[in-house]
This record gives sequence, structure tokens and C-alpha cells, in this order.
Amino acid sequence: MAPSRAPVAVLRQLRQVRPYRLLPVRLMLSCRSFQSSRRNSSTNPEHSSPSQPSYSSVNASEVAHFNELAAEWWDPHGSSRILHLMNPLRHDFIRDCQESAPDTTQPSPKLRYLDVGCGGGIFAESAARLATTESVTAVDPTPEVLKVARLHAAKDPSLAPKLNYVAGAIETLPLPAMAEGKYDVVSLFEVIEHVDKPATFLDRCGEFVRPGGWLVLSTIARTWTSWFTTNFMAEDVLGIVPKGTHNWDKYINEEELRKYFARKQGWSQPRVMGVVYVPGLGWKEVGGSEKVGNYFFAVRKDL
Repeated sequence: MAPSRAPVAVLRQLRQVRPYRLLPVRLMLSCRSFQSSRRNSSTNPEHSSPSQPSYSSVNASEVAHFNELAAEWWDPHGSSRILHLMNPLRHDFIRDCQESAPDTTQPSPKLRYLDVGCGGGIFAESAARLATTESVTAVDPTPEVLKVARLHAAKDPSLAPKLNYVAGAIETLPLPAMAEGKYDVVSLFEVIEHVDKPATFLDRCGEFVRPGGWLVLSTIARTWTSWFTTNFMAEDVLGIVPKGTHNWDKYINEEELRKYFARKQGWSQPRVMGVVYVPGLGWKEVGGSEKVGNYFFAVRKDL
């Protein structure tokens, strides 16, 4: 809905919203259905994963939606404006995670990143520019968006030695045979709420994290508040996010992620940071807001 729509029209639309749409529902991610996928129990340590997973987390309608937005990805005032504004907090959160548990076993202070669902490369490019970065592998299944990412990166030749874009889903990426070939940081920024089979998706992403490394993500809690702000206000009323970007039923509560990783072995207690978008000021950390809206979440793989 355009910002100029009369207030009466907005109230009329609110009256048309059925009450059950305003109440949180159980998501496929929660207790019963958020079960980890069965891992391959016979992995040869001398070779990569013997076979790629038979499932795919890619949702065709999500791919089509983001293909349509590809041309605006690097416009800081366009449909991806919110992502551009959030990017500094992504780096802040990763740095806080690293500083919270220094890894004295790591031979090099430089980090290897795997950015899953990289989109147009907002985070991947910024990570590749850091002096503390050894390499960034960025993966995305959306052809038009990945084309934009590569064209934008080509404008800066200094990125070429450190940044590598890979077309496809995480399930098609070969799993490194040895721990040394895995990644210090595997990032899933604004991704998990767009995939099918989120539990198996997390399982697969976690396999790429080296011992002592971090799985870091950002997503949105599934609450009345998040529906009102991200679906109704952001998409329908203000038009600052294209319609169809958010599917409230696929939002994931912070508690659901906590329970999922609590059932898994080999992961640390999670670190969480709630964030709120403040018009005119950008994204700000707000303690406790992870219970109602956007948040960052990270777990460290045990050494």
C-alpha cells in the first residue's frame, strides 16, 4: 500500500484481517517437526561427503520473488535499503562472538567465511574487504541476483583474490573433507525464513563450520508485533519492502532455535542480540526485542 493511502482505507484493511492471522501459530520448525535430518553415518575422512543430500531447501517461489528484485539490490534507497542499513550490525555481532570465545588453537587470525543465501553480496563484499578476512565463499540459488553480485564485485578488482560466488543451494556445495577446509564463520543473514525444511537446512549449514567456528544468522520472531511491522506496515502500508518478501508463517522464534540446538551435540550456548529498526536512525540493538521481532543468533561449534 502506498504511503499516500487515506487513513480510512488503512482502518478498513485492518478490519478485514481475520483474528486468527494475528495469533502466533506452530511452525514446522518447532518441537515435533524441527527434527534434525539424519546425517550420513559413514563419512570417509579422506574424501568429501560421498553424496549430496537428496533434499533441497530452495523454495521456487522465493527464488522467483528475489529474481524480480535483483536490479535494485545495490540501490541503498531501493527495496534492499533495510539490508544495507543492517549490515554494520552483522559485523558487530560476529566480532562480539569472536571476542567472547577467543580460539587459541587457530593458526591464523584471518577468517574464512561461508555466506549462505548471499543475495547480491552486501555482506559478502563487506566481509571480503576486511583486513581480518582470508576468504569469502558466497552461495545463492537465485540466478539474477547472483549475476548482480558478480557484476558489482567486478567493479573492485581487489576483491577477486578473496571473494568467490557460487551458484546453487547449500546442499549442492561439496563438503570439505577435513576440518581445516571448513569455515570460521558460516552466515545465514535473513535467509532461514525463506527456505523450505529449515531444520535440515541448519543441519547442512552446520556441517561446514570448523571446530571452534561460528554459525551466525539473523531472522524474525513469529509474533503479532512482527506480523504488524513487517507484513502489514512495511509491505502493505508504507511500501518500504516489496509485497511478498515476508511469509509470517515461516518466521522462527528465538526459543525454537534454542531448543533445536539444545538437542544437538557439539554446539555452545547461543548468543542472541535483538535489534529494532528506528526510522531516521537505522537498526539499533534493543535488549529483549528478540522475543518480538528481528534478532541475531549464533552458536559456536565445540573444539
